[in-house]
Amino acid sequence: MELSFRWYGPKDPVSLSDIRQCNADFVVTSLHQIPYGEKWTDREIKKRINFINKQNSKNKIILKWNVVESIPVHNNIKLRDKNFKTLINNYKDSISNIAKNKIKTICYNFMPIVDWTRTQLDYRLPTDGLALRFNYLQIIIFEKFILKLNDIEKRYTPKQIKKAELLFKKMKSSDLRNLKIAVMGGLPASEKKYSIEGFKKMLKAYKNIRDTDLKENLIDFLREIIPVAEECNVKMALHPDDPPIPLFGVPRIVSNLEDYNYILNAYNSNANGITYCAGSLASNIDNDVYKIFQKFKNKINFIHLRNVKIEKDKKSFYESNHLSGDVDFVKIIKMIKKEEKRRSINKKINIPMRPDHGHSLLDDQTKKSINPGYTAIGRMMGLSELRGIIKSIN
Repeated sequence: MELSFRWYGPKDPVSLSDIRQCNADFVVTSLHQIPYGEKWTDREIKKRINFINKQNSKNKIILKWNVVESIPVHNNIKLRDKNFKTLINNYKDSISNIAKNKIKTICYNFMPIVDWTRTQLDYRLPTDGLALRFNYLQIIIFEKFILKLNDIEKRYTPKQIKKAELLFKKMKSSDLRNLKIAVMGGLPASEKKYSIEGFKKMLKAYKNIRDTDLKENLIDFLREIIPVAEECNVKMALHPDDPPIPLFGVPRIVSNLEDYNYILNAYNSNANGITYCAGSLASNIDNDVYKIFQKFKNKINFIHLRNVKIEKDKKSFYESNHLSGDVDFVKIIKMIKKEEKRRSINKKINIPMRPDHGHSLLDDQTKKSINPGYTAIGRMMGLSELRGIIKSIN
């Protein structure tokens, strides 16, 4: 595996020096300063590469940019609305410019309105580490008491709503503020930070979009971009929904084996692949993460490894240590190594992998401007645990 670390660019409080100290060999990054929907120019991509190379020149350990994560897909593309054709052309040009700079893997997602979603950014573990958490009842609270939606009875049972109301009465103002920030764009790489009215406006835009509509919009998008990726020898890697369940009454179409099967068969190409995110997939108790890996192993272009612990309601979860959650990473890494061996008949092939998220540990808890889930120490711990499994298997 190519041992990689997510890096949010020159303004990331986790520096390239920090990443080198964590024993990663590659960085996964994106041009977050470019408004989503706009074209990535050759100049801006080279500027980022030159920044990395300049930092490398001061050190003996060289980091290389191996995966773009991600080029956000504009909501107008997902809706096939307004200027979506121009936005798709910008996306295609971005793929071409990335390829010119010898970066051959692009991770992206097709989640409506918001990217990955959590409801708590500082869930305290028994170890005193802080984790990210998704509480299903808090999503109901967000809809009922923050957005003040009047149709939640269509999505939740009376029993669930009653439990949410009881939990709401116990929540502090700081808890509600945390919830609002987390859901409306407070997580790293969020495409947009919404106001309440802005969020409700986007919900209205998706109101008449069914699962089948959104899937067809994705396939239409793939018909446009995959030929460009093929020509440029770029591997596209579609990330699963996180969490892989419907939210806010809006469809989620990359959530399980059946979804991936439909998407990959709808446009059969070596360039049309997936990001295998163990933590995202495992946060839906109905997903068999091992079966999904086996089914699509030849389509896996990028790997995220993190773990989750599903709670008693079987819908909520928190992000556990990499080795103590519901996913058996010894089993997963054995499967990855076997797939890499299969691919390496003529030439050694390593699949890019990064430890996905980490707890807030030690003095990272006192630092400001640390991206939730993307602290240095927690991810270093995760990468160290994963490297230990890889070493023992080798």
